[in-house]
Parts: sequence; C-alpha cells; structure tokens
Amino acid sequence: MDVRFTSAGDTAFNVEFGEAVDRATNARVMALHARLKGAPPLGLVETVPTFRSLLVVYDPLTSGRREMQAAVETALAAATAATEPGRLWRLPVCYAPDLGPDLVEVADALGLTAERVAALHGSSEYFVYMLGFMPGFGYMGDLVPELERPRRTEPRLRVPAGSVAIAGRLTTVYPWESPGGWHLIGRCPVPLYDAGRTDPILLAAGDRVRFDPVDRAGFDTIAAAVDASQFDPGRLRAA
Repeated sequence: MDVRFTSAGDTAFNVEFGEAVDRATNARVMALHARLKGAPPLGLVETVPTFRSLLVVYDPLTSGRREMQAAVETALAAATAATEPGRLWRLPVCYAPDLGPDLVEVADALGLTAERVAALHGSSEYFVYMLGFMPGFGYMGDLVPELERPRRTEPRLRVPAGSVAIAGRLTTVYPWESPGGWHLIGRCPVPLYDAGRTDPILLAAGDRVRFDPVDRAGFDTIAAAVDASQFDPGRLRAA
C-alpha cells in the first residue's frame, strides 16, 4: 500500500497518504475515516482527518499499536471513496472594508477592485478539507488562483469572530476571536462555533461551502437575530 504509518505519541498514529494537498488525496483520507467510523475496531477512540492523513487514536487498555494498525490496514483494503458529497452550506458574508480590513489592500496588490475580489471569492464552491487551529476553524479550498496571496507578514493579535479570510489557495471563517495571519476580506454574521447548539461546530471535514454576499443591512439583520437566539443555522443547509 502506498501509505505510511507514523507514530503520534503512545496511543495514536497517523496514516499518511502522501504529500499532496488535493481532493484526490483527501478523498482517500475521508474514505478511511468513514470506514473506521462505520465499523470501528475494538479499542478505537476516534479518528481525525487532515488534508493528507488520518490520525487514529486508540485505548491502550483495549488494543495495542500492532493490533490497531492491522485493523486499519484491513479497513484500508475495503475503503472506497465516498459517493455522496458532504453537506452544502450557504454562508452569508458582507464584503465591506470595515468588516474586511484587508479587502482594499488585497485588491490593490492583485490589481483588482474590491468589488471584483468579492465577486471572485463568492463565485466558487469550497471544499472543507479539515478542521484545525481551533474548534470550528475550517480549512476550505480551493481558492481561485486570481486571489492567491501569501499570509500576512505581521499577524494580527486579535481577529474578530466571523472574519472571512484568505491565504494561499485557502479560505476560512474565524469561529472565535483569536490571533491570525490571514487576509480579512469580509465577515459572516453566523457563528461557526456555538456551545449552546446540540452540535457546537457547524462545519465538518468533507462539507462544501458557498458564500452568499449580503449588504450591510442584511448583515446587521442576521447578526441581530443571532444575538437574540432567533436564527436557526440549519436554514443555511442547501437542499
């Protein structure tokens, strides 16, 4: 098999599928993730998908590394790429300079207008490769090449929650206020993490996302509904 097993502490290991960050590689990760989730071997605690690897965590009182790796190898032989696409979310975003303080700078650097940057960003359907950095932070690809920019040379100490950002060929929405070095081009009024929800994290690896532009009035209306606990994020799921 063209995979590699690497240790990740005393009770976990990675199943690595190469070095590429693309959907074909990630599909293999998600296929194994689904297989193990659907038929978990004895002692499996959890699996965590990333761009190109799957972290396998096991209970050392129930299973050992040798036994768990053998079970994963068996699952690998039976795993097939998912035929059903992940959920599609339509997230509202307001592309305004006060909500996306890097919008104009990004546009100038790319030789575009701010309106063109917003239009290009909202024209694609993005794939959630993985979650990381903080709960609810989705690494979404693939950004159109016209918007590709390296990370900021000076990260911000405080990025507002809901900030829509780009870096390299990826885009994201910051679920919490945090430090960050991506370029902020807008803001989403719907929290991607809410401890009060049954499932606090909105996105999952394998989901798809489209960004629907809203004007400032629309943004304020949704934000007010969220603050009043009168907004159901389930309405963002496309049929």
